[in-house]
Amino acid sequence: MKIRIEHDTMGEIAVPAEHRWGAQTQRSLENFKIGGQRQPKGIIIAFAYLKEACARANAAVGKLTETQADAVADACREIREGNWDGEFPLVVWQTGSGTQTNMNVNEVIAHLAAEKGVALHPNDHVNASQSSNDTYPSALHIAAALAVQHRVLPAAEELARAFQGLEEAYPDLIRIGRTHLQDATPLKFAQEVSGWRELVEAPCRMLRAAQEELCRLAIGGTAVGTGLNAPAGYDGMVCKELREMTGLAFRPDGNKFHALTSKDALVFAHGALKALAANLMKIANDIRWEASGPRCGMGELHIPENEPGSSIMPGKVNPTQCEAVTMAAVQVMGNDAAIGFAASQGNFQLNVFLPVSAYNFLLSADLLADAMDSFRTHCVEGITPNAERMEENLRNSLMLVTCLTPKTGYERAAECAKKALRDGTTLKEAVLALGLMTAEEFEETVRPEKMV
Repeated sequence: MKIRIEHDTMGEIAVPAEHRWGAQTQRSLENFKIGGQRQPKGIIIAFAYLKEACARANAAVGKLTETQADAVADACREIREGNWDGEFPLVVWQTGSGTQTNMNVNEVIAHLAAEKGVALHPNDHVNASQSSNDTYPSALHIAAALAVQHRVLPAAEELARAFQGLEEAYPDLIRIGRTHLQDATPLKFAQEVSGWRELVEAPCRMLRAAQEELCRLAIGGTAVGTGLNAPAGYDGMVCKELREMTGLAFRPDGNKFHALTSKDALVFAHGALKALAANLMKIANDIRWEASGPRCGMGELHIPENEPGSSIMPGKVNPTQCEAVTMAAVQVMGNDAAIGFAASQGNFQLNVFLPVSAYNFLLSADLLADAMDSFRTHCVEGITPNAERMEENLRNSLMLVTCLTPKTGYERAAECAKKALRDGTTLKEAVLALGLMTAEEFEETVRPEKMV
């Protein structure tokens, strides 16, 4: 392997010649051979937005020339386009401030600029007016906000539209309701599906509310929140550039001492992701229960048959998309615990659990977006109700007795239901046997379509 010699304040170190990183990246590679999980690509992309914005702001105040700022911007655009993904090898399990990832980005930008004839120092130029202590928290918020805006919300909105289509396809179909896993009063199938739709839409509103907090950035706070070595107004200039590049409403956090040490915005936003995960768990469970069978389960829904379900039982097909969703939901709930613990560990002027927070948040966003897309295309869009089974269960339910209570009273109606269950008869037969109504009165009173 060909090498070149790089140096930093600790001395010289050999770096693979074909790579664009420098000494601090190499030291991290050698010192943190832990786990193998790399810094999420979303963080690198966020840094590439941030570094370009910082360069433009530095040029505006005279700390960089336009040529230097253009060189940084060109490198950042190439990084965002994915041209240099192999140059960001550092793992999550490193310094808790993310300093080494900040320097990894600085070094790669400097090397890419040098290849085009512009000399940049990773610290003096690319990191001008910045500290790892304000850049990594800012990149974390940028990455989280972008993931919510461009991954989670679009996937959720498509899933909600699929449920709306299912509602509209079956507006009048009536089925028996169930509470406590027991028979309850009827409802329309479309009403049940509307509940599933709202289970997706409600967390989306929470995520949009969380975006306001994620868009508050620590940039400009530098090392401990005082803004040492950053020009006055620098934070506002950086955020203006970010708004223009991303279309998101980034703005400076008004209290940098809060911004550097607290991850409350991330906890809040991930709470909305957890709410979405919990709701997806509920939807997937409802669908797989109602599709259970095909002969010995509820059998009220037909779901797509995508692949064989057993290596030993021929013809078996399982609700695999539902299972994938529920597993993703479990992982998101675990990620939420990790983020909560990490956020509680801000000591004095810095939180040093930033990379693990980024890893878990972006993993949750990716999992939920992918799971919703898969669930929609391979399950929800292919759902059809088993109307005959729904009608059979509806007519067989004893909870239709509820509509008798205005005429018979609660206790006599309960007597009818218990008699029918005990004798194995229909509700109508029990009512007639007790002499509470004539057949004609029963038919006029027990009308499921009037109960919904």
